[in-house]
Amino acid sequence: MSRKLRFFKDQIIKADLLSSIHPVVEPDVELEELEMQLAEHEHELIEMNSNSEKLRQTYNELLEFKVVLLKAGSFLVSNNNQAVAEERELSENVYSSDRYVEASSLLEQQMRTADQSGLRFISGIIFQSKALRFERMLFRATRGNMLFNQAPAGEEIMDPLSAEMVKKTVFVVFFSGEQARTKILKICEAFGANCYPVPDDFSKQRQMTREILSRLSELETTLDAGIRHQNKALTSIGYHLTQWMSMVRREKAVYDTLNMLNFDVTKKCLVGEGWCPVFAKAKVQEALQQATFDSNSQVGSIFHVMDAVESPPTYFRTNHFTNAYQEIVDAYGIARYQEANPAVYTVVTFPFLFAVMFGDWGHGICLLLGALKLGSFMEMLFGGRYVLLLMSLFSIYCGLIYNEFFSVPFHIFGGSAYKCRDATCSDAHSAGLIKFRDPYPFGVDPSWRGSRSELPFLNSLKMKMSILLGVAQMNLGIILSYFNARFFHSSLDIRYQFVPQMIFLNSLFGYLSLLIIIKWCIGSQADLYHVMIYMFLSPTDDLGENELFWGQRPLQIVLLLLALVAVPWMLFPKPFILKKLHSERFQGRNYGMLVSSEFDPDVEPDSAREHHEEFNFSEVFVHQMIHSIEFVLGAVSNTASYLRLWALSLAHSELSTVFYEKVLLLAWGYDNFVIRLIGLAIFAFATAFILLMMETLSAFLHALRLHWVEFQNKFYHGDGYKFKPFSFALITEDDD
Repeated sequence: MSRKLRFFKDQIIKADLLSSIHPVVEPDVELEELEMQLAEHEHELIEMNSNSEKLRQTYNELLEFKVVLLKAGSFLVSNNNQAVAEERELSENVYSSDRYVEASSLLEQQMRTADQSGLRFISGIIFQSKALRFERMLFRATRGNMLFNQAPAGEEIMDPLSAEMVKKTVFVVFFSGEQARTKILKICEAFGANCYPVPDDFSKQRQMTREILSRLSELETTLDAGIRHQNKALTSIGYHLTQWMSMVRREKAVYDTLNMLNFDVTKKCLVGEGWCPVFAKAKVQEALQQATFDSNSQVGSIFHVMDAVESPPTYFRTNHFTNAYQEIVDAYGIARYQEANPAVYTVVTFPFLFAVMFGDWGHGICLLLGALKLGSFMEMLFGGRYVLLLMSLFSIYCGLIYNEFFSVPFHIFGGSAYKCRDATCSDAHSAGLIKFRDPYPFGVDPSWRGSRSELPFLNSLKMKMSILLGVAQMNLGIILSYFNARFFHSSLDIRYQFVPQMIFLNSLFGYLSLLIIIKWCIGSQADLYHVMIYMFLSPTDDLGENELFWGQRPLQIVLLLLALVAVPWMLFPKPFILKKLHSERFQGRNYGMLVSSEFDPDVEPDSAREHHEEFNFSEVFVHQMIHSIEFVLGAVSNTASYLRLWALSLAHSELSTVFYEKVLLLAWGYDNFVIRLIGLAIFAFATAFILLMMETLSAFLHALRLHWVEFQNKFYHGDGYKFKPFSFALITEDDD
């Protein structure tokens, strides 16, 4: 049935009726009745196509015959005229001259020979691309004893075999002898040339042409009537085609699923094993009972919950808002069954980290307008309408903190906290500023813009902020690993993985974050690079002016020792404890399983089979060693990786400044409307395509990397498989 429907669709497309047919919705018919209808329609269409093809082939052959008659007839007429002229020339010149007695006798001999043997011809039509090779082959086969005349058909002709419009050439071959005729016909057949009989008599040619034209006219009328009848039949099919295809697609999906079921021992009922969400058990039972009632079945369906060896699929209930974020996580890997889902946190952290790199509230407003106006377009692209919405809102928030509107600062939350040193200073940017009131209430003070210390200040701010955000997110990842371990009742992972990881990360980078916050609070000039480097090189040395609080040096020594202890704590205990637990669990179980002729463990069902894997200590130890080394090195590299937040934010800000100052302001400096218009156009183009499109994509990809690598590798296994329930809504046209 699916094949027949595809055939109908191809016929409708071929007849160019698809756009003019509007499907109608009617109640579904029974499958058996639909099968009979489709068979009737198919038989009718095949018969129509067969008749139409025969008529079309006859029509094309007659069309070729008409062209051959017109072109070949002119060859024959011209040849006859040429023969009469040659005979007159011979009688006037050759026969009257004694010098050419010998020549005349030879010509007479040749003409008599031609009359005796009978000069004959074959006319036909051939593809224009084959004409030259065809002529060469005829010349070689007849050893030059032939005359080949050709002329282009003048118009493209439909080939009777391929039904394509092609350029053809009409030919007439003059020859003598039956053997030559046989050779020429074979060559015509080999080259795909169509031969048609053309009479010698001109009056017969005209009579035959009239007959052909009359038949062509009749065939055209018949073909048009056949096409109208076929289009009418296809249109009536087209009204129901979409509904029929949907119905057959659903039935195929049902039978495909039924093929996964097995017979039970009695061969009287079907048994199927599958997965369903726990919350849907009542709904499934209710649906089965309703199906039993609707089908008037005497035996009800039995729904039984069973234990399974294999891990169940993963299913997260999402809505339009959360679905895009879940897809971002699933692109990395489907969550293992019942492990913590990073998408819950990604909903907030992903657009926020994007905004840290993209922060400009002018560009954020442009993104927001794009999310609101182009919502349906984004939905069509990748369902990311709400991702773009949150990214734009967070970009506006971070842009207000950075105080950047297309790189221009504004006094939105009040006046600046800085002023000139004295009333006479003409250049505040070069002479320097002094603080005269409380700090700017929200975000970066606008007076930093254009000052000599702008870049060092913003670099320091964004770099330290990146480290704080990175350490916070990595700590969140490790904390989620604790909840995973607690949910799966794995005390080993809590004691020998979560605890040492928290200690190691926070002894070094948690301490660095604490120093950053203290330095900001007290306004110290301490060099944190020096503090962190000499914490490793000479932890007992006096800190001097780099000391931020009392007791810092002994605290550093303690933290360094804790970090050193945490590494073997991660590496050694877990493999040895696992080995001990395994030996205790299988102590005294070194005997093999007895296998009798009545019981074969290989045919035991999967749901009842137990897997006793052999414990490989070296493999477990190597795995733990790799995991520990990866975490220790990753703690350093991942923290450094979060500096991309600073780098991309700086790049975005500087690009905005360049386009604003070197394009827009430069053009505005000229008192010329055209130059200003060109400058505005270049600024708008650079903002739209570089800052809004390329920078958005760049920040999106970097935020994606920070979540996939730096955040999710702390707790997320991502080796599960997705729950794919049977659903008519998920069936696509590809399933035909």
